[in-house]
Amino acid sequence: MQHSLKTLSALILGLGTMGIAHGAGFQLLEQNASGLGSAYAGSAAIADDASTVYYNPAGMTMLPGMNVSAGVVAIKPSFKFSNGGTTGPTYFGDNFLGPFGGQPTGGPDGGDAGTWAAVPNAYFTWQVNQRIWLGLGVGAPFGLMTDYEEGWAGRYHSEKFSIESININPSIAFKATDTLSFGLGVNWMQLDADYRKAQYAFLDSAAGMNGDLEARVKAKGDAWGWNAGLLWQATPDTRFGLSYRSKVKIDADGTTRVSNRTLNATAAGVLTSAGVIGTHDAETSVELPDTAIFSVVHQLNDRWTLLGDVSWTGWSSIPELKIQNSGIPDAKLDLRFKDAWRVALGAHYRYSDAWTFKGGVAWDQSPVRDDAFRPASLPDNDRYWVSLGAQYRFNKNTKVDIGYAHLFVKSTSVNNTSDPQHAGVLKGDYKSSADLIGVQFSHQF
Repeated sequence: MQHSLKTLSALILGLGTMGIAHGAGFQLLEQNASGLGSAYAGSAAIADDASTVYYNPAGMTMLPGMNVSAGVVAIKPSFKFSNGGTTGPTYFGDNFLGPFGGQPTGGPDGGDAGTWAAVPNAYFTWQVNQRIWLGLGVGAPFGLMTDYEEGWAGRYHSEKFSIESININPSIAFKATDTLSFGLGVNWMQLDADYRKAQYAFLDSAAGMNGDLEARVKAKGDAWGWNAGLLWQATPDTRFGLSYRSKVKIDADGTTRVSNRTLNATAAGVLTSAGVIGTHDAETSVELPDTAIFSVVHQLNDRWTLLGDVSWTGWSSIPELKIQNSGIPDAKLDLRFKDAWRVALGAHYRYSDAWTFKGGVAWDQSPVRDDAFRPASLPDNDRYWVSLGAQYRFNKNTKVDIGYAHLFVKSTSVNNTSDPQHAGVLKGDYKSSADLIGVQFSHQF
């Protein structure tokens, strides 16, 4: 009996902490609202407000005097699962469950796991002299939340997962010539994760001691990175931008709390009076990916501006996640993320001195390799963007941007067999999409 309890704690605590890697596989492009209306095409070359600090710090040399921008993008993803044969774990610890394992889990499909989230941002730039600019940006470059109904069919993979980040990015830019500029920034990033899942527990068939436990992990970490960029005004009408953001290795520390949910067990040593089996220290490291963006902006005429973007994200920096636990066995999750590409095209139409209208489309590749490694906490797939937006200028120094985008997500099936022994097989289909709406205020002093 005591051996079974130790195995149970090791299993729950080790798997519970694995949620961190799923959230780290989601990057938020929405670091301003002014680019949302054109699907972020031309993001490293447009440089029309202070948010260029994030996308390309060299773009600060396009902004005379002092500039501020602040805004928020609200994101509503939708993840609706249809069960296609999800089964439970086949092992309890090191013990094969025999006819008790690998059975259909039952439970509902989980409802809509997508929830509203807000991505705020704020930026400041200052022209020191004719050659040097300083800037500061604050944003949230990584984040995701999925929240399923308690007891749903895939509860042994995930029930609720959220990740929040904050990035502080001081920067400097240098105008080398009238047509060529360089920029450099440093980044301090903090990551917070909160993950909850169920785990089937089987202690004693004769006594009927079986059912679900709940594992919840909370972890936090921070680290430093850097970013750089260049901006080239090739002709009076055409501008190119190239930017790079480094990998950021986060060492996260936290605890996992394991409590009873439906386990039919109240014997001494199994549960405390509060229903908590244990709280253990846990730590892990995740290397968030580097990114590169190549952009072009072309002034076609007095009315039309054309924008293009090709970007790359090095998600292969997260092939797996290794968990180190205090007093219990370590754990490992096989993710096999792949590098991903994004292509965006957009246009601005200047209707009048006050109004500019925007539109854009994009193809955005998912880092999830295939159905066998698609996690419930990140049921991601390739998506297509369709965006619309508008900018209103109150005067030559003050403007407001609004933008909207709808993301069409490719038909998504899942047959997650990465850990059938301890999590079971998640099998079915997801119907997914997302809506984004943003607003941003910018002012030049």
